[in-house]
Amino acid sequence: MAVQNSSYKVILLKNCPSFRKTPPVSFLYLRKCSSSQVLSLLSLLNVRHYSTYPGPEICSSAKRRSRGPVMAAKKASEGLKKDDGKYKHTVDLPQATFGLRANSTVREPEIQKLWDEHQVFKRVVDRNDGGSFILHDGPPYANGDLHMGHALNKILKDIINRYKLLQNFKVQYVPGWDCHGLPIELKVLQSLDEVTRKELTPLKLRKKAAKFATATVKAQMASFRRYGVWGDWDHPYLTLDPEYEAAQIEVFGKMAIQGFIYRGRKPVHWSPSSRTALAEAELEYPEGHVSNSMYAIFKLVNAPNLCNLLEEFFPNLCLAIWTTTPWTIPANAAVAVNPKLQYAIVEVQSGSTDSSTLSGNAKKKLGNVFEEYEKLFLIVALDLVPTLEAKWGKKLLIKKKLLGSDLENCSYVHPIDGRDCPVVIGGDYITTESGTGLVHTAPGHGQEDYVTGLKYGLPILSPVDDDGKFTEEAAQFNGLDVLGDGNIAVIEYLDKHLSMLMVEPYKHKYPYDWRTKKPTIFRATEQWFASVEGFRNAAIDAISQVTWIPSQGEKRIIAMTSSRSDWCISRQRTWGVPIPVFYHVETKEPLMNEETIDHVKSIISQKGSDAWWYMTVEELLPDTYHDKASDYEKGTDTMDVWFDSGSSWAAVLEKRNGLSSPADLYLEGTDQHRGWFQSSLLTSVATKGRAPYSAVVTHGFVLDERGFKMSKSLGNVVDPVTIIEGGKNKVESPPYGADVLRLWASSIDYTGDVMIGHQVLRQMSDIYRKLRGTLRFLLANLHDWKVDYVVPYHELPKIDQHALFQLENVVKNIKEGYEQYQFFKIFQIIQRFVIVDLSNFYFDVAKDRLYVGGTTSFTRRSCQSVLAEHLLSLVKVVAPILPHLAEDVWQHLPFQYTNEEGQIAKFVFESRWPIIKERYLAFPVEEVNFWGKILELRTEVNKVLEVARSGKLIGSSLEAKVYLHTSDDTLAARLTEACKSETDADTLPRIFITSQVEVLPSLENEHTEDASYTGEFLIGGKDRVWIRVTRAAGSKCERCWNFSPQVGSFDEHPSLCSRCYNVVAGQPEPALAAVS
Repeated sequence: MAVQNSSYKVILLKNCPSFRKTPPVSFLYLRKCSSSQVLSLLSLLNVRHYSTYPGPEICSSAKRRSRGPVMAAKKASEGLKKDDGKYKHTVDLPQATFGLRANSTVREPEIQKLWDEHQVFKRVVDRNDGGSFILHDGPPYANGDLHMGHALNKILKDIINRYKLLQNFKVQYVPGWDCHGLPIELKVLQSLDEVTRKELTPLKLRKKAAKFATATVKAQMASFRRYGVWGDWDHPYLTLDPEYEAAQIEVFGKMAIQGFIYRGRKPVHWSPSSRTALAEAELEYPEGHVSNSMYAIFKLVNAPNLCNLLEEFFPNLCLAIWTTTPWTIPANAAVAVNPKLQYAIVEVQSGSTDSSTLSGNAKKKLGNVFEEYEKLFLIVALDLVPTLEAKWGKKLLIKKKLLGSDLENCSYVHPIDGRDCPVVIGGDYITTESGTGLVHTAPGHGQEDYVTGLKYGLPILSPVDDDGKFTEEAAQFNGLDVLGDGNIAVIEYLDKHLSMLMVEPYKHKYPYDWRTKKPTIFRATEQWFASVEGFRNAAIDAISQVTWIPSQGEKRIIAMTSSRSDWCISRQRTWGVPIPVFYHVETKEPLMNEETIDHVKSIISQKGSDAWWYMTVEELLPDTYHDKASDYEKGTDTMDVWFDSGSSWAAVLEKRNGLSSPADLYLEGTDQHRGWFQSSLLTSVATKGRAPYSAVVTHGFVLDERGFKMSKSLGNVVDPVTIIEGGKNKVESPPYGADVLRLWASSIDYTGDVMIGHQVLRQMSDIYRKLRGTLRFLLANLHDWKVDYVVPYHELPKIDQHALFQLENVVKNIKEGYEQYQFFKIFQIIQRFVIVDLSNFYFDVAKDRLYVGGTTSFTRRSCQSVLAEHLLSLVKVVAPILPHLAEDVWQHLPFQYTNEEGQIAKFVFESRWPIIKERYLAFPVEEVNFWGKILELRTEVNKVLEVARSGKLIGSSLEAKVYLHTSDDTLAARLTEACKSETDADTLPRIFITSQVEVLPSLENEHTEDASYTGEFLIGGKDRVWIRVTRAAGSKCERCWNFSPQVGSFDEHPSLCSRCYNVVAGQPEPALAAVS
């Protein structure tokens, strides 16, 4: 049929025993409710404006629907005769002191103050008796302002904790902070002038660092609390607390006693800019790094296994290597080959270079070697010959082929210091993907090189100091910066001595110090390590016992744990927990055993780690070593901050009352698979044999709304403080409040990277306002409600039973979303049901009986019974996400709420999660199906009504009568029954918001003059229903504006219909003053 669709779409759940699992059956095009007309009457009565949908949306459909009391009020407001509106005192309008506007910058702090003054978090935890739930907080770094990543993390944790509180758990949440390490030390140093820095002793630096960290903790704590996050804020854990440091020393000691801690000289990531070793988790790999890569040659001098085969190529036979770190050539100790690869001896054809054959960019430079050598033979991987020809612009003639294994034990002359160095067999890292197939090996500057060096007993050379400059050991390069002038000097030296084939820029990923944002180097130094190899298998087994959300997190951390090298845990900094080791003054042998570690631990537990710096060696050593104290000196290394935070399970979970390990949950960003998740796992497995957590949830990074990483330089940083409090320009950056920020956190699938920006926040704010309006509608229509008025379930009209069936399914599926940590599903359910379905159907139909059905009538009380159920359930289920809104509603409840145990719930989180009511869910399937058909039918009736209104047949829907016909006898019988339901609430006129509905047994006698206001459609795709709209019969009721033939039948009230007459006749006339 040709009808005009209304502009509003609503998702209907039909036949839905599970709201989540069953997709919406259809989209219903429903007219909006008559809330706009309500405004006129409210204005007349000097009542505060109310609407489920605030703002312009109400007015957009003002002509489509009407209600009697609304239109009567409108007439009165337009100055018609005095008697019009005389029944306004009989209308039960919504009343609410609960504001439609959140006024979050004022109201949220007031609510938080209420919580604090009554210690609500502690009060609820103490009252709950359903077992313990421990979400262990990963400590943020105490070195600056919070960003959106912090906000997302803490809000997700708080949503979980608050849900568990409603589930009767004793929630144990101790917020923590990471307070040691280089970033804080650098912040302190940057704040000092040069003179003060020179006068700075370790103790003075540590005191300033502690002061900075504690001040930052205080500022960050205030921000977290403003987000609405609950926790034990009076007793947080700080890694600088003496008891924490002592527990950390204890973990270190246990690992040392078991042989998992050792000191060795091996290459580690070293930051010249920070002058300390770094762990993998302290590195980042920014895009766009360019190195000077170099092809070089080392002259072969001996081939004991290939003398006859290679004799013809001497003395001009060379090994060709490729490196992106030319500065490591002085430390070269060998060249490694892959034993399974085929190699070729190629002759470089003489002649000038054809620049047109050079692949790549113009910054390449060929070495002098090509001009000076008359004959030059190179050993390269056979598969790379064509690539190298293009790279160098030279023809390479293959003279012989041999396996990599044949080259083992050959020797070459070091191109700088003339040492004889061997050709060795390397590992699978030698491929033909790039380079020459031969790898320059410097055991002091690379992990794979180091492993190969151990196998062959190669020297571990590393002529580089803490500042990243060559030492005297590097001879002519002494004092040069290896990442700058030193690198260039090595290249120039090799070129001058005919050992450089070509140099070119090479763009690749390169490790940078995450704090200073400057490149690092691999450098062999004496460091302390945790031998991951000693418990790697146990760690991988422990991972499999943990629930990972999302599931791919398990594969990620297994891969990282399987491939990681031993953990370098020592740092050459002042601000941190000391490694409790003493060194013999002469031999430099370390002294560290169970007795010495326990003694240091006991001192630090009382005095803090500063004691290591101000106490003497004699005082720090146990009594049994006092006579030898003069033979020893204290170590100066501190522990990696990842060891600090990675010990939190021992320092917090196993030391504080009410806590225990493993925790129920860890929740952090996905980068913590190589950070806190892993460091905690390693320390716990090494000392306890198990993971410190039962489940791990990870979230992605927060990007701007275009999907770009936030940075100050791009000007796209979204500040959580600005979101909550507003920016300087309140028009461009309005204050949304913490609940809108929290609503955003619940709306996104946090398992991947997420986006936020002005447009997203405006959408969240709009949804929040609509939800608040829905809750206000519930409060406003329960203003005179008492628990004693509740109508028993079996007496409720079917429309009310159906509403409770839908509500119970919603609560059930929301609970499932919380249990699975899938908050975005909860957001979708709330948005569809509370804001759309509930407001646009049940509320729309309910307004008639709520406003004009009679104050104490059965239909109004039954509706209020359902509204009360909705209000209590909805406030509870949204409370974990929107605690301020939920508490605001709770404090405006017009009745006292007592939970299942008979306790008065003064605060929403004392109320407990809604009890599942199986009786509501037992609503018969046939009734669910019927109400699904009714809602489909309502949609189609609305379409025909819209056409009739456009054709000027009717103004409002109450001026209409609807005729229905269907050939399905069963459906026709149900529809006929619905026209004259026992309770006024279930009748089709009330559902369609028309004055009359008639079901025709046939269409034989139907006239065709109004055929333009008819239509047909299929219910459920099979039951055909015919619809016709005409003018309603009878006269208009002055009070409810329904048309009825009974209007005029009552002498005392000739302008009323029978329903309104019965309501008015039972009410006393008000005094004049009461209606002024």
